[in-house]
Amino acid sequence: MADVWRSDISMAGAHADWKESLSKSIGEHSWSDELQGIVTNIAEGVSLTMEEGIILFEHHDIDELFKLAKLAKESRFDNQAFFNVNVHINQTNICTLACKFCAFRRGRRADDSYAMSIESYIEDLRKYSSRVDEVHSVGGLHPDWDVDHYCEMFTKVSAEFPHIHIKALTAVEIKHIAQLSEMPIADCLRKLMNSGLGSLPGGGAEILDDDVREIICRGKESAQEYLEIHGIAHSIGMPTNCTMLFGTVETIEHRLRHLIRLREQQELSGGFQCFVPYPFLPDDSRLPEAQLASGVEILRMIAISRLFLDNIPHIKAYRMNIGESLAELALQCGADDVDGTVEKESIMHLAGSKADLDHDTVALSKLIIDSGCRPVMRNTIYTKFEGFKLPPIQKKRSLTMAQ
Repeated sequence: MADVWRSDISMAGAHADWKESLSKSIGEHSWSDELQGIVTNIAEGVSLTMEEGIILFEHHDIDELFKLAKLAKESRFDNQAFFNVNVHINQTNICTLACKFCAFRRGRRADDSYAMSIESYIEDLRKYSSRVDEVHSVGGLHPDWDVDHYCEMFTKVSAEFPHIHIKALTAVEIKHIAQLSEMPIADCLRKLMNSGLGSLPGGGAEILDDDVREIICRGKESAQEYLEIHGIAHSIGMPTNCTMLFGTVETIEHRLRHLIRLREQQELSGGFQCFVPYPFLPDDSRLPEAQLASGVEILRMIAISRLFLDNIPHIKAYRMNIGESLAELALQCGADDVDGTVEKESIMHLAGSKADLDHDTVALSKLIIDSGCRPVMRNTIYTKFEGFKLPPIQKKRSLTMAQ
């Protein structure tokens, strides 16, 4: 099922000479007058500005924008699209906060609140352990769970499932656990890492503007605290992802400032491996003032992310949120990653996601092939890669559908 990964791909999965390749490929195409200055800056390796970002958001020729983002992606990764084999286990929905956009959070006394014991968490993971190499665990801010609770959980997971990478705890969870444990963030992270925590997910960034955060997630960590916690993780050798929740109450300028702040943090600490932009999923009870993103806007956001975040290698089309049809299209608009098999996900589905939870590697690879890309299985931290080939019967079906 796997073939040998190419020797000219670096440990991050990217061509070492991708900047030169991008400059050359951009020069082989003609561009509109409106984008010519932006294209020139990208070709020369100059990071884009707020003003240039506004031009990209307002540019009428969406196909031209998508073409530019596709070239930027292919200069790094050719037509590869990455995925992994993972399971989401959300350890508790009890949370001391009450963010307006969150459909997952419950108070301790709610009829449907839950808090998994360490034993039940491991029992649940055991169901998937033979076929996954990552467990992704985020949850509410439980009022009683300090660093020792999570260290015990991670130690037991690592002992029983040494092949499974633990990606867990958002920045606000780290802040909460450190405060509850009365210890500095750095000491808390080191203790968790020594117990088996391998990386941090990027959740909780929302929009990195405190005025917006005051409206949609009052009481959460500040924008600067989010960046600082990730920077501390990077300083001790722990890679992290980063995210953006868009389509709530933010402006285009808020989104661009968010991207610029992530880019600046990456310059400082260098540990962001993947950026995950995803739209707010609405219902009738949460955040009625939200300005919801259309499908085209979602793809535009992914394309602009690719062009702005020139120092963060991977851009993820999070199919659990945007759905499989848009995820396929996103792979032609700058995204190079579709996360993983993502079994047993709760947070996005409670928010309204309809994406399948029963994807295996064959089904996910077929999605990637249907998008025109080559599927590549990766590990959590983008240091191991295997080209993935569909069984012959799946190839035949794919070709028939294409015809």
